[in-house]
Amino acid sequence: MQTLLLGPDDVAEHADLPAVIDAVASAFAADARGDTIMPAKSYIDLPQYNGDFRSMPAYVHAGDWDAAAVKWVNVHPDNPADHDLPTVLGTLIYSDPETAFPLAVMDGTVLTRLRTGAAAAVATDHLAVADADSLGLVGAGTQAYTQLEAIAAVRDIETVVVADRDRAKQTAFAEHFGDRFAVHAGSIEEAAGCDVLSTITPVESPIVDREWLGEHTHVNAIGADAAGKHEHDDRTLLDAKLVIDDYEQCTHSGEINVPWSEGTLSEADIYGELGSIVAGDLDGRIDDDGITLFDSTGLAIQDVATAHVAYQGARLADAGTEFELVGTSTSGRP
Repeated sequence: MQTLLLGPDDVAEHADLPAVIDAVASAFAADARGDTIMPAKSYIDLPQYNGDFRSMPAYVHAGDWDAAAVKWVNVHPDNPADHDLPTVLGTLIYSDPETAFPLAVMDGTVLTRLRTGAAAAVATDHLAVADADSLGLVGAGTQAYTQLEAIAAVRDIETVVVADRDRAKQTAFAEHFGDRFAVHAGSIEEAAGCDVLSTITPVESPIVDREWLGEHTHVNAIGADAAGKHEHDDRTLLDAKLVIDDYEQCTHSGEINVPWSEGTLSEADIYGELGSIVAGDLDGRIDDDGITLFDSTGLAIQDVATAHVAYQGARLADAGTEFELVGTSTSGRP
């Protein structure tokens, strides 16, 4: 029996983004129903290399499909300058939960980009105003491209404001999407006034003021993925209908982690988890809601869902490279 090797181009081509959004939504709902197993993300900190490794295993049973996977991913900020490598590198092993056979080994970097955008799209679909047509982006890196593609799949986005300290990145982003959207470079304040705002920065001190947000802005807080990171004014977190992806991860390393640890935020300030909204156990946006905010740390169940789409798509297209990863003999010791 052969394992399928899927590189970044394979994942990008065969993990159709609308299908990924649907699968990630199903995974959130499955989690709310108790149909997932997701141990806490584990970290290996390597201060001598200014980096860390993260291990993210999960199992998802989502109605007509189930799957298991583990992602091994890192954050090494010095990689681009010192080693000509990306800051984040990921590898995912996708397994048959019935037999444990490794069905695929695939690139986890593109996969992470897709599942992060998909989670924001799911949150936007449930929490943004129905007629949202403007999107603000703070940060013009790779994830910004996926945020726009994914959010435009659930709302009719027409106008995009992108803010970044790097003017070249702003220009490149505007040129990339200029034939599909009215994109212009702007300030963080301009971006924050849009119907939907996605923030994708690694800052540790808030850069988005409460008063800059529109009356009904929905915020996807993406950047905080480690303890100490914090993009948004505490007043925003206190005023908003605050939705998180996972209690343990968000209180440890999400957008809320700093004010939570300081006692500024408490459980009473959290409306609920996104999975409960997708499953129908909690309301999403209602008529009298003002600002809504989704704290996205990125869950292993999202990786499993995206890997499922990529694997199924690649199999249907007869794509990828088959190879023998493990022996299938039943003799001998494990």
